[in-house]
Amino acid sequence: MNQARTPGGVIVIPARYQSARFPGKPLAPVRGATGIAKPLIARSIAAAHAARGDLPLHVATDDQRIADAVRNLGETPVMTPESCANGTERVAAALEALAIAPDYAINFQGDALLTPPTFVAALASWMETHPDCAVATAAMRCSPSVYTHLIADQAAGRSGGTTVVTNAADQALYFSKRVLPFLPEGPKEGTVPVLLHLGLYAYRPEALRRYRALPASPAELHEGLEQLRFLHHGIPIDVLTFDPPGWDPIELNNPTDLAPIEAMLAARDIA
Repeated sequence: MNQARTPGGVIVIPARYQSARFPGKPLAPVRGATGIAKPLIARSIAAAHAARGDLPLHVATDDQRIADAVRNLGETPVMTPESCANGTERVAAALEALAIAPDYAINFQGDALLTPPTFVAALASWMETHPDCAVATAAMRCSPSVYTHLIADQAAGRSGGTTVVTNAADQALYFSKRVLPFLPEGPKEGTVPVLLHLGLYAYRPEALRRYRALPASPAELHEGLEQLRFLHHGIPIDVLTFDPPGWDPIELNNPTDLAPIEAMLAARDIA
């Protein structure tokens, strides 16, 4: 399908109904500071608009229930194949279904309703001022408490988050669900040289087309991290690094994440 050139960027929120850990997650009710519950997808849409309300927004889904909920919110759903293996493939499929080729597309995770708006805006600005950048993503410097949490989860055999190691040009060398780099004696003097990766991406349409056509890499399959396909096939990823925003940008991955997220919404007075 030919894709029409569309100046500027777009935001795409991938949202699928089936989830091994949390089936129907995009429609799960999430209570804010007023005690009123809204579907997760509604809160994710609001968070994306708060970051760059000037950019067109589309929700890429494979489920009619989600599409109907998105329409009821006055937003635009895009039906994409159930066969999409991850959010990056779903964003690529959405651009193809819409028949558009924007300057860049932002993948705003549908379960990342606490993503700082400034991070999204900075990522969009990076793509607008660095035309040679194919893919960009966000990382956050670990505080000592976050590092302690990651190490405790790792010791218990759980994945508490994804870390990224970068080179001198602030491009990704590797992403892992292990805590990297290895610090045998722990962090020194309160500094933690560990970057927590946030599932927020910006891509050029050509990078998405290449990604969708390429086979999954062994590391991608072992780690369960979609972004490793880019690195395996020689597509660089720029990493924008941020200080912690003053709150924990928890993602709604499991039902047990709901209570702390609702507490965070209440603490930040988000209705």
